[in-house]
Amino acid sequence: MVEARWNGALIASSDDTVVVEGNHYFPAAAVDAAVLRPSSTTTLCPWKGTAHYYSLHVDGADNRDAAWYYPDPKAEAENIRDRIAFWKGVEVG
Repeated sequence: MVEARWNGALIASSDDTVVVEGNHYFPAAAVDAAVLRPSSTTTLCPWKGTAHYYSLHVDGADNRDAAWYYPDPKAEAENIRDRIAFWKGVEVG
């Protein structure tokens, strides 16, 4: 079971993650939607497509753009559709 934790809270847990470039992509349903806040940030990956971001909100603390996902990934990255990955201090393991 792979878990993601931030600010003392379990924010995702799954035994079905996809690892791409060292990042675990969790099924969206395995992520606690209550901690996600939509962000207007996007970035472009040449082979995965346009990443969109969420900020995390846990126990009154915010972690801006700490989660990302690809709503419409390129064909080469179709395996991460409907999945969310984390960074910026989120502990995944």
